[in-house]
Amino acid sequence: MRRADLAVLAAKEPPLRKIGVSGSLYALLANLGVTPGLTGAELARVVGVTPQAITPLVVKLVERGLIERRTHPRHANIQELHLTDSGRRETARADRLMLHLDNHIRDSLGDEDYQRLRVLLDVVIKTMPSWVPPPDESS
Repeated sequence: MRRADLAVLAAKEPPLRKIGVSGSLYALLANLGVTPGLTGAELARVVGVTPQAITPLVVKLVERGLIERRTHPRHANIQELHLTDSGRRETARADRLMLHLDNHIRDSLGDEDYQRLRVLLDVVIKTMPSWVPPPDESS
């Protein structure tokens, strides 16, 4: 699993960077494209990092004009995150790259094995929330 994950990361990072978006920034943009209006803390939970780790990435995306902060309609102290028009365009460019990568994987495996892989990966995705790390052995 780890080798496959690293291989996909290594394959997608250079073309994403070529269009000006790292893999981690793309993850934020893609999630905001699917679920507009997330707070920074919600976005952090979705991508699996701490709110402290997400803050500099959000600042970078705001400075680049790819996302904007909007005040929540009922809670003035809550800031929602939304893609800007530029953010939607950049996300669409990155999405096309990721579709090309996905098609490469499909072509390499063949349709039957590709569909089987998707089913198996869906099982992995669904079981991950129930995983509990083993106790710390150093104590």
